[in-house]
Amino acid sequence: MRISHEAIYQALFVQGRGALRRELTACLRSGRILRVPRARVGQRGKSFVSPEIMISERPAEANDRAVPGYWKGDLILGLGSSAIGTLVERTTRFTMLLHLPCMEGHGDARGNVRNRQALAGHGAEAVRDAIARTVTTLPEELRRSLTWDQGAEMVQHARLKIDAGVEVYFCDPQSPWQRGTNENTNGLLRQYFPKGTDLSSHSAEALAAVAATLNGRPRKTLGWKTPAEALDQCLASINKQPVATTG
Repeated sequence: MRISHEAIYQALFVQGRGALRRELTACLRSGRILRVPRARVGQRGKSFVSPEIMISERPAEANDRAVPGYWKGDLILGLGSSAIGTLVERTTRFTMLLHLPCMEGHGDARGNVRNRQALAGHGAEAVRDAIARTVTTLPEELRRSLTWDQGAEMVQHARLKIDAGVEVYFCDPQSPWQRGTNENTNGLLRQYFPKGTDLSSHSAEALAAVAATLNGRPRKTLGWKTPAEALDQCLASINKQPVATTG
């Protein structure tokens, strides 16, 4: 007789009860109480990502940070699948936060969460609309591209490109260093939005206040200018009109 390793794992999870179950799950590195078959992990839908929109295809000028307008994006997650979107400009480190409130029908009377991602406010449509609404407040010269990880919340990236006028690129799987600026900013934001808290309790005004605080913090990498000052310099350069000469 032959039996697969998946059947053994499933038997351990299903047959374990009470103290035995707690002892078994405590031995697992992940600590999960449900088994996720390895074969299923590789099947998670990333079919919306094609080679021509990978980070390797992003313009070379984005790498040296000399030209502003290249953004990195991500989600920080909280209790009950709540989330806040983060957008960070690579040259100035200027940060904008996306308000992603829970949608109607997110939880039932007993507090159980339904349709965790979409109704929690960070489904594909909600994220697309929030990004488009935010980046279209910027001049065209400051929305050259947006780089994100391969999360399902970005499945509507083609529509986002049309709505916001911004090219969208994706990082390689399991490569957080390709979004280093965004990862560092998320670490700073955890001071205001601790892990394990309900992020949906923060209003859009509260998010704007936190972003303003972060953008008003001097950065060594900017020569001790603040991200807000660095962005203002970029805007001044964009808005500068050539002086007409006569003679």
